[in-house]
Amino acid sequence: MQSKLFIDGKWCDALGARTLDVVNPANERTFHRCAAGSAADIDAAVAAAMAAMAGPWSRTTGRDRAAFLRAIGAAIEEQKQALAEIEVRDNGKPLPEALWDIGDAAYCFNLYATYAEELDSRQGEIIGVPDARFQSRVKYMPAGVAGLIVPWNYPLLMAAWKVAPAIAAGCAVVLKPSEYTPLTALELARIAAEAGLPNGVLNVVTGYGADAGARLASHPDVRKLAFTGSVPTGIAVASAAARDVKSISLELGGKSPIIIFDDADIEQAVEWVMFGIFWNQGQVCSATSRMIVEKGIAPKLIDRLSAEAKKITIGDGMAPGTLLGPLVSKTQYDKVLGYIDAGKSEATLVTGGGRPSHLNEGHFLEPTIFADVAPTARIWREEIFGPVLAVTTFDTEDEALTLANDSEFGLAAAVMSGDLKRAERVADAFEAGVVWINCSQPNFLEPPWGGVKKSGVGRELGTWGLNNFLEPKQITAYTTREPWGWYLKGGG
Repeated sequence: MQSKLFIDGKWCDALGARTLDVVNPANERTFHRCAAGSAADIDAAVAAAMAAMAGPWSRTTGRDRAAFLRAIGAAIEEQKQALAEIEVRDNGKPLPEALWDIGDAAYCFNLYATYAEELDSRQGEIIGVPDARFQSRVKYMPAGVAGLIVPWNYPLLMAAWKVAPAIAAGCAVVLKPSEYTPLTALELARIAAEAGLPNGVLNVVTGYGADAGARLASHPDVRKLAFTGSVPTGIAVASAAARDVKSISLELGGKSPIIIFDDADIEQAVEWVMFGIFWNQGQVCSATSRMIVEKGIAPKLIDRLSAEAKKITIGDGMAPGTLLGPLVSKTQYDKVLGYIDAGKSEATLVTGGGRPSHLNEGHFLEPTIFADVAPTARIWREEIFGPVLAVTTFDTEDEALTLANDSEFGLAAAVMSGDLKRAERVADAFEAGVVWINCSQPNFLEPPWGGVKKSGVGRELGTWGLNNFLEPKQITAYTTREPWGWYLKGGG
C-alpha cells in the first residue's frame, strides 16, 4: 500500500513531514500511516497540474485520453480483489459491496473513455444562426485545473466519478480523498502512473480537510471544484470558490423518502427498504431513511422489517456472509448513537439501537428502526448517515407527498406501488434529483446524478459529468466578402 503523496508523477513526503493514521473500523486499530499534506503540498500539486495543462496534455485528443482511461479501467478490474480488500480494511464495508464498488469504478473509467472519443466528433459542431453571412461553431475546452474532494463512504468509486470525466475532458486534477479512507486514491495514482498518464495530470494529496481540503477549495489557480460530502463543508467549499468565481459542482447530503402504498408487494417492499437504508451501513447520501407507509399495510410491513433486520449478519467486512460492517470511524459512530438517543425520546424504537452483543470492539451498530416518528423529530429531519430508519404513516397520496417533500434536502426519493400510473404521478411530484419506482438505490453511471435544494448543485455521471469539466467556446465567422456597412458606407 502506498503512503506518500503523489505529485507531478512522483511519490513524496508531505512538506511538513506529518502523517495520518489509517484505522480499521472493524477493530479500531491503526494498520497504516499516510502522509498528511498541507496547504504547501496543495500548492505544489496545483503547480504540477498547471504545468501539465500548459504542456502536451493540452494538445491531446479525446481518443488519446480514452487510451489512458481504458488502461486505468483495465488495471482496476485486474486488481479488483486486492483493491476491494484494501477498501474493506480502510472503510469497513463488506467485501461483496467493496467488490461491486471497484467493478463500478473500472466501468466508470471505460465509460468516460467512450465519452472522450465521442467528444472529438462534437468539436467544431455547427450551430444554426438566422443570418446566412455568419457561421457559428462550438468547441469544448477543458475547464482547467480541477480540484476534486471526495468522501469516505465510497472511496475509490467517488474518486472515479470525478477523475474519469475530468481526464476525459482534458483537465489536470488534484484529488483530495477523505482522511479516513485515503488508500485506494493512492492506489489509483499508482495505476495511472503505470498506465503512462503524463506527469501532473493526476495528483493525489492525502490530508485533513482543514488543511489540504480548504487550500484546494480556495486556491486561485483551481478553475473547477467538484465536491461530495456534507452540507456544512459544501457551503464552505462554495464560499471559498465564490471568491474566484470558480465553476463548482456539489453533491451533498440527503434525507430521502420512500413512499409505500397499500397495494405494494410487501416482500419486495421489505427487500428494497432494507437495501435503501442498511446497504453500506446506511452511510449513503441517497439512503431512503424516511419510510412513509400507508396505514393499512404499516403494521405488517413494520413487523416484517423488524424480523428481517434482526437476521442481518453483522461483523468484519472480510468475514464470509457479513452484510453489515462497522461505521467508518469513532466520530461517525458516536454521531449516529447520539441520533439514536434522541430518537428514543422522540419515537418508538422497534428494533436495534445499540452495539451487537457478540462484538466487543469495532464501530458496529445494529440495524435500527423507529416507528411513530413525528415530522418535527430530529431523526426525521436531519441526515444521520447510519443504519437508522424512521417510519411514519399516511392516509392519502397528497399527505404522503407533503411529508416526502417537507425537507431541506432533495437528492433522492422512491415510491412503491402496484399502480404504475400512480407511481409515475408520485415520481413526477417528488422534489428530488433522483427517483426510483418499486426499488431503492440502484445507480447506473449513464443517467445524471445529483440533487436539488440543499442536496447540491449540478449533476454528475453520464455526459452531464463530462460537461462539468468542459467550457464551451463559441467561434463565429463572417463568411462573405460583402461589406458589413455599419460605419463604412460605400467605397471608403
